[in-house]
Amino acid sequence: MELVADNAIQKWRDFIGPTNTLKAKQDAPDSIRALFGTDGTQNAVHGSDSLTSMKRETSFFFNSDIKTRAMKGTAQLNNCTLCIIKPHIVASGQAGVIIDMILNEGFEISAMEMFYLNKATIEEFYDVYKTVLPEYVPLIEHFISGPSIVLEVRQNNVVKTFREMVGPNDPEIAKYLRPDTIR
Repeated sequence: MELVADNAIQKWRDFIGPTNTLKAKQDAPDSIRALFGTDGTQNAVHGSDSLTSMKRETSFFFNSDIKTRAMKGTAQLNNCTLCIIKPHIVASGQAGVIIDMILNEGFEISAMEMFYLNKATIEEFYDVYKTVLPEYVPLIEHFISGPSIVLEVRQNNVVKTFREMVGPNDPEIAKYLRPDTIR
């Protein structure tokens, strides 16, 4: 996960607390490590301690050249469906709520990544809807307005069951006919 803010490294370090869980419980009882850590090794989360460390560590996980990336993706590309959490949900801070809903319904999320989709990519992805959806152009503009979170979702009969959970395509219809769905 990339955190972006002025003085982000220090803000994150302050938020997660001291590396040693016992020290975190004593000095920063509301920190992530105080709340979820168990010792110096299992202290819940990691946070780079400097800009140099951050660059080295993020390149290990997020190198743009997937062939040289140390960590390979987890997508299985079988018995799955795609879920895209759109930019307005990400911007509103509600992505976690949707992810929790998916997991609470018994789905597995086998891959997840945040993308800033460019216009050419999203136009290619939605090309089949170009002459079908009257809101095609606004949809494309919406996708390029901010980051989206893309998930590979798995379960038996996943396409049918996930579509049922997501609800009708039109949110207004979903609110009326299927108010307990994501839309």
